[in-house]
Amino acid sequence: DSLPAIETSGTEIDLILKSDKPSGRIAFVGATIITMKGDEVINNGTILVNENKIEAIGSNIQIPSGVKIINVEGKTIIPGLIDVHAHVGHFRDGLNTQNHWQYYANLAYGVTTTHDPSSNTEMVFSQSEMVKSGEMVGPRVFSTGTILYGAEGDFKSVVNNIDDARAAIRRTKAFGAFSVKSYNQPRREQRQQIIQAAREEQVLVVPEGGSTFFHNMSMIFDGHTGIEHNIPVTPVYKDVLTLWGNSKTGYTPTLIVNYGGLSGENYWYQNSNVWENERLLTFTPRFIIDERSRHRTMAPLEEYENGYILTSKTANALKNAGVKVNMGAHGQLQGLGAHWETWMLQQGGMTNLEALRSATMNGAEYLGMDHQIGSLEIGKLADLVVLEENPLDNIQNTNSVIYTMVNGRMYDASNMNEVGNRPQNRIKFWWELSDYPSGFDWHMSTQGITVPKCSCETH
Repeated sequence: DSLPAIETSGTEIDLILKSDKPSGRIAFVGATIITMKGDEVINNGTILVNENKIEAIGSNIQIPSGVKIINVEGKTIIPGLIDVHAHVGHFRDGLNTQNHWQYYANLAYGVTTTHDPSSNTEMVFSQSEMVKSGEMVGPRVFSTGTILYGAEGDFKSVVNNIDDARAAIRRTKAFGAFSVKSYNQPRREQRQQIIQAAREEQVLVVPEGGSTFFHNMSMIFDGHTGIEHNIPVTPVYKDVLTLWGNSKTGYTPTLIVNYGGLSGENYWYQNSNVWENERLLTFTPRFIIDERSRHRTMAPLEEYENGYILTSKTANALKNAGVKVNMGAHGQLQGLGAHWETWMLQQGGMTNLEALRSATMNGAEYLGMDHQIGSLEIGKLADLVVLEENPLDNIQNTNSVIYTMVNGRMYDASNMNEVGNRPQNRIKFWWELSDYPSGFDWHMSTQGITVPKCSCETH
């Protein structure tokens, strides 16, 4: 007959842990350093890392005694990649993983910061805290938690007035988010109420228009932090370029899952044998790679030209108009997808440096963290990637990662063993603990497992 009174006080959890950071110093010596501080490139440079921060950077750095020196002569160092639309395996319930392969895959490809704009609140924030405390290995994990969904369903966020919006934003902020995702709230007034409440609480709003162009445009008018996924109309003209260019609204087009034409993901399956990628297979269960890449959809190149590449050209036009374009790989293929997304931004007309900026500094600014990450500068957190080849020569050289350093901890990207001042081997993943129960030889052979010889005359 009546509902019980709403609970007004919570239960405080008295658990305080120290944030993880390594001890000691590490110096990277002799590299070409693409700092992302403007267009700065340091030749034959040195980066001195003290615990989890950059202590010195330049071409004439005095290295104190007792510092671990990493000779990177002829290599290139860039800031850690920032994937601002990263679904990193957080749609799960129950027990928490302690050896999350999605995190290792991203780090192995140089992704040191992720922002998941739609996830299970309980799972993503518990894992984020475990990474911060050093209980798990992973990139920096930020998220909106559960989306503020306007469509019918068991997690619909009902927003009929400003007080509804305030309650939703305060709840989101209380469980650890600095951003919310306003998704498919059908009326503009509802979307405006959410962003007004978010401004009051100093929370970012990263909405999704659901491939509805007029929703996207009204979101820019109303001052949202950014637009997630691509607008479904290409090309755009002076009205859109002027509107968006004069706003502070960012753009994360996720070309890998393009609206309005073929997606970029299929282009890379068509043009590369992804199932033979040894690094990817080291950090991703074999069956996930096989089902996505071995049976490929083939299409003429012009289908892609009129699909994601046209969307990328529009993103470049918006960039030229002053819009900050970010890299977001949507979790389609953990780690490697971030490189595909960066390359696809370059395919639309960005220079190599501009595409790198979208994958680093732009993402940091989008998340409001450019004072800590996004570029290689004194005092910033030590998130960096050592590459075998220079991406300014060829953008696909971003996929030549040798070492990844996140928060001052350094990993061998080929196997994700820690190799800094606290060397230790990675724990095995579940699929490495026993043979595959499969009749397909490639499942075992590509994981370093000896394929047994059949002694029978016929199969």
